[in-house]
Amino acid sequence: MVTFIIAVGVSMGYYQFFYIPQANAKPILPDSWLHPVKKTQITIVKGASQQSQDQHFFPKTPRVGMGDANEVVWTNQDNVPHTVTSDNAYVDKINGPFDTTQQTDNVPGGYILPGKTFDFTFTAIGDYQYHCIPHPFMQGTISVTQSFG
Repeated sequence: MVTFIIAVGVSMGYYQFFYIPQANAKPILPDSWLHPVKKTQITIVKGASQQSQDQHFFPKTPRVGMGDANEVVWTNQDNVPHTVTSDNAYVDKINGPFDTTQQTDNVPGGYILPGKTFDFTFTAIGDYQYHCIPHPFMQGTISVTQSFG
């Protein structure tokens, strides 16, 4: 019985003090992934809030290389505020939620105001679909690929 209690205590200590901190630690990534050479520019076009508009985000589906241009900057050229919100609630391990409504330090009130920008650096390869909350017909996808350059 004493051995069992000691084993449970050691297991709980290991789990609490070693396993959980390691599992929740931020990954160590190359500096080029965190601070890429170029930025990918996306424009929220004038009139994007109108569903009849052909183009809402330009470009709508950019493909970016990790470490080359994986920092994406959205510029609102429309005359109304917009959001950039992940379709699947993606949370980057370094930069947090891919959602302007959750990034209120960078985007006051969670909305990209006319003439303002929002930037997000992706640190994992994948396809990231997003939309604007007040205008759900506004949709785009960022494809982050391995850089071979």
